[in-house]
Amino acid sequence: QVQLQEAGPGLVKPSQALSLTCTISGVAITASYHDWNWIRQAPGKELEWMGVITYDGSTYYSPSLRSRSSISRDNAKNTLYLQMNSLEPEDTAVYYCNVVVYRAVGAPPNDYWGQGTQVTVSS
Repeated sequence: QVQLQEAGPGLVKPSQALSLTCTISGVAITASYHDWNWIRQAPGKELEWMGVITYDGSTYYSPSLRSRSSISRDNAKNTLYLQMNSLEPEDTAVYYCNVVVYRAVGAPPNDYWGQGTQVTVSS
């Protein structure tokens, strides 16, 4: 069973950096056709896709966050990371890691979510 567990600092001061981890169990982070996403949800707002690292290691980011974000992984630790710089109060949100698993052509993908970690940006 695929399980994802986010962890982070909880509280970050404005202009500081954020580092989040997502520990993965039940599947290898390098498994084929598994794309690993970071997604966040600010209070009262919809889910916002932040970026992805694909199963072959390629990364793609939301244009609005590309300049401040970096997604990486440690294959040996089976862990996904999000680094984000220059945080502002508007970055306050619950941050989720998510994996989309692509199956046979024509079959809908599966996806799995962590429980999320709250990040509050405040002085």
